Amino acid sequence: MRLFSLLAILLGWITVHAQTAQKLTAAMDAFNADAQLKYALSSLYVIDASTGNVVFDQNSKVGMATASTEKIVTAATAFDILGAGYRYETRFGIVHTPKGKCLYIDPSGDPSLASWRWSETKDTAFLARLKNALRAEGVKELNSVLIYTGKWGEETIPEGWIWQDLGNYYGAGAQALNWRENQFDLVLKSGTALGSAVSVVKTVPYLYDYRITSLATAGEKNSGDNSILFYPSMGRQSGLLTGTIPAGQNGFVVSGSVYDPANQFVKTVINSLKGTVRFSNTAVTATSQEAKEVKWFYTNSSPELSKIIYWFLRKSINLYGEALLRTVGLNRKGMATTDNGIAAIQEHWKTRGVDVDELHLYDGSGLSPQNRITTRAQVTILNYAREQSWFADYYEGFPLYNDMKMKSGTINRVKGFSGYQKSRDGKEYIFSFLVNNYNGSQLALVRKMYKVLDELK
Repeated sequence: MRLFSLLAILLGWITVHAQTAQKLTAAMDAFNADAQLKYALSSLYVIDASTGNVVFDQNSKVGMATASTEKIVTAATAFDILGAGYRYETRFGIVHTPKGKCLYIDPSGDPSLASWRWSETKDTAFLARLKNALRAEGVKELNSVLIYTGKWGEETIPEGWIWQDLGNYYGAGAQALNWRENQFDLVLKSGTALGSAVSVVKTVPYLYDYRITSLATAGEKNSGDNSILFYPSMGRQSGLLTGTIPAGQNGFVVSGSVYDPANQFVKTVINSLKGTVRFSNTAVTATSQEAKEVKWFYTNSSPELSKIIYWFLRKSINLYGEALLRTVGLNRKGMATTDNGIAAIQEHWKTRGVDVDELHLYDGSGLSPQNRITTRAQVTILNYAREQSWFADYYEGFPLYNDMKMKSGTINRVKGFSGYQKSRDGKEYIFSFLVNNYNGSQLALVRKMYKVLDELK
């Protein structure tokens, strides 16, 4: 009787999977035949979470541009290598130089330093702690600031990122010392006439030694933000704003990436310490030489890695991805470079069933259009994560789209969704759905992708 019951259950599962596979096949046939997919490549891979059996497979072994769905790989790797309780630590000390005492900083690449996402990391809270530590140490005068960058080098952005992205808030690369997520807000004013000039009102926070030149113009009143911020070029200390914002705006805000976060950090610290510590030299000096005699007086710790990854996945913060990638590289290879991080990721997943050639990476966030990952690799990693002690924290970070727990990804002509779904009949599925080089509206494509994924509900 018991054997009969088990066979009945097994046959029921097989029937359910066969029905799901048939529905997915029909849905994907319709999807592939759509005009938006005329010159596109799409890949969908679905497995049964309880057995690992393949439910549906279309192009699962084809490398695809992933956009931000790549973040599921970076996050899982960071959890597995660094641990959910890992914290970044930024150390502050005093060193003696021929010119006098200097504030010496040993950064850790902490992407949360002065982030507004936690009360304890906000710039005001951090600056208050640093001021109190200097006061307790009895420091009243310093010559300048030295920042040790030896383990992080001079790299600021991954090689695979495109110029058009770099000046915008999502194009903030990770450095040895990051500040306020290397982001600022640009407040703008536009004229009432179509094509009239757009002027810069201010930046929040104030940017030291840096200004924005606006060549942007006023667009239609309801046209939204169609502006682009560009990094300085040819040695200038000036960024450039182009494109359009709606006409008749007095306080329109666009967000950009800070060109030199270390300088922004140091100048902010020096300004906040006025009346407490006097600096005779406000220059910022980065050094690859580690100081031998340092009197450490304060260590700033980040939130736990699980909390950082929550926001990394939930809000798709590219800076966090690059910091995590390079931190993994530091942990496994001794230097916090993008190349080391990529090598560490490939080696890590090779021992867990993912072919290195399924993970052609150029960054840790998915912003590079050169990344190529198979949907099979993504699903393999998602399936592995499900069995780990850190899975609850990992899963919590996944946003909810279309009433499904999945990470989305978007860059030019690339759209993807990867995640987990429990159907009405209790079956659990793991999936990755990527589309490259589609035509027409992204919103229209997303609705069609949702229609396919609805077959997992």
